[in-house]
Amino acid sequence: MVLMAVATIIWSFACLLSAPFPYAQRYWWTSRWNVFVIWTAKVICGIRYEIRGRENLPDAPVILLSKHQSAWETIFYVINMPRPLVFVFKKELTYIPFFGWGIALLRMIPIDRSKGRDAFSQVLEHGRRRLRDGQWIVMFPEGTRTRVGSQGKYKAGGSRLAVETNTLVVPVAMNSGEHWPKGTFVKRPGKIIVSIGKPISPEGLTPQELNERVENWIESEMRVISPDAYKNSAPRQAAGASADPAGLSK
Repeated sequence: MVLMAVATIIWSFACLLSAPFPYAQRYWWTSRWNVFVIWTAKVICGIRYEIRGRENLPDAPVILLSKHQSAWETIFYVINMPRPLVFVFKKELTYIPFFGWGIALLRMIPIDRSKGRDAFSQVLEHGRRRLRDGQWIVMFPEGTRTRVGSQGKYKAGGSRLAVETNTLVVPVAMNSGEHWPKGTFVKRPGKIIVSIGKPISPEGLTPQELNERVENWIESEMRVISPDAYKNSAPRQAAGASADPAGLSK
């Protein structure tokens, strides 16, 4: 954690120096922070990883809809996907000293959640542009990090974006919370499994139907990669649309 904090301060100034350069170069340089953090997590904490289903990633515009148990995956995805990634996140994160400066240089999608239904309009407007530019969008349907063995309520914002833009969805399951738990200082050694599902076409589906398919695949796969954590719970079948009027991840 000390190394990560020091690296964040150093990299933030380095990223500011890269601001005049083209986007691809800014993205590459900023993502070296991610490389460093994942490497130190492996060397110091013994947190390794295995990617299953990498062949399911298409050479096409994609919206990744992922399980979210830890900060680890937000760092990991940036350096392990074949195209530059865009996260949908609350705009307040850009105000964080050092860290916020770095992500502000990238083409992310900050939203003002206080705008309610209008928040999705922001996502749709920026999302169309990012997908057209060849970037991939990452969203966490459960909205926030969930504890190991739990299943949050899946919001339909990512599925709505996929239907509106006719973009493939790739579901991702992972057990990162077993080794980099939410809200704790201690990290646990072991292997994180990242399981990538086959692309799901939104064609002919409503956002709710697409969201249900994503939820059912992710939660079923979680029982495969973390059988002990879920041994006393069956996947809850998706039912109904989100109560979140914008259908957005937090």
